[in-house]
Amino acid sequence: MRPLTAIAFDADDTLWQNERFFQDSQRRFISMLEPFADADKVEAELLGAERRNIGFYGFGVKGFTLSMLETATMLCGDDLPPAVVRDILGLGKAMLDHPVELLPGVVETLQALRDHYTLLVVTKGDLFDQERKLVQSGLADYFDHVEIVSDKTPDVYRRVFDRHGQGPARGMMIGNSLKSDVLPALEAGCWAVHVPHDLTWALEHADEPAGHTRYRVVSNLSAIPAEIAELQPD
Repeated sequence: MRPLTAIAFDADDTLWQNERFFQDSQRRFISMLEPFADADKVEAELLGAERRNIGFYGFGVKGFTLSMLETATMLCGDDLPPAVVRDILGLGKAMLDHPVELLPGVVETLQALRDHYTLLVVTKGDLFDQERKLVQSGLADYFDHVEIVSDKTPDVYRRVFDRHGQGPARGMMIGNSLKSDVLPALEAGCWAVHVPHDLTWALEHADEPAGHTRYRVVSNLSAIPAEIAELQPD
């Protein structure tokens, strides 16, 4: 019996570039507030606002934009120029309108797997934005199902693989985030593959699982088919 029936992919920074657009916008935001606070102060306040606001706004560009606005009002008070508010909103809109840039090896990997497994996208973020990126990416036809979730927890992975596979024990989650893609998937009983990205959001940092038999690391998606071929039921 094959150890896998369903394979799920994260989207942002696994299938396509994402974090570098956030970091570019953050640098521009810091420059906007240069008359009011130094860069380290702005960066720290923004990260704090993002951490506080995840429970209210969720993940994605819209929540990030609102956190930038909150940070600007905290640091500038009544001296916040309306032009800065307009520029912050412009940053958010530009991120939502940015073309999708696929990461290396994505298409070849999906082509190699599509006829043998149920393929899923499991991603966090704003529903409208994630749907837009999937359509613009040209990858939608490779996937049997798409799950856009508010957060990634062991229960979420269990439900996804129960619904679209033969349970988490025969499912695999592939992604760039140890915190969201790897650790909760392993806790749910899945296989999990970490595909590190050069840039990782500070709130997604986590330690690697030590000695877990269902954990794998690959340098890029092109290595996934060969890695899967080596799996043995445990």
